[in-house]
Amino acid sequence: MISHIDHLVLTVRSLEETCAFYERVLKFTRIDTPGRPTSLHFGTCKINLHEIGHTFEPKSAAPTPGSADFCLITRESIESILHHLQSENVAVELGPVERNGANGPMTSIYFRDPEHNLIEVSQYSV
Repeated sequence: MISHIDHLVLTVRSLEETCAFYERVLKFTRIDTPGRPTSLHFGTCKINLHEIGHTFEPKSAAPTPGSADFCLITRESIESILHHLQSENVAVELGPVERNGANGPMTSIYFRDPEHNLIEVSQYSV
């Protein structure tokens, strides 16, 4: 019945700091549209950002900065991602470690964004 995730929403304290991080570290593209949430686009997906005090309806029951934990898939090697994170002074919290994703075995690394959301970047085993 459901085929995939289109977008997710992050509640943030600082729209500018969050956008700068995702643009710099993960190469996402920021889109600002009047009357709509700022969004960060990558591949065929996006993350909408709701800044505390400037949220959009409807929203989760208790939107809280730093409460997200999500996994992003890369086609690049985990070593390449690690090198890039190091060059951007982003601390890796865990990894590389073996995990099991929706499509099978993968190698993952974990780090946090400025809001302390946990980001997992994974590459599926070939």
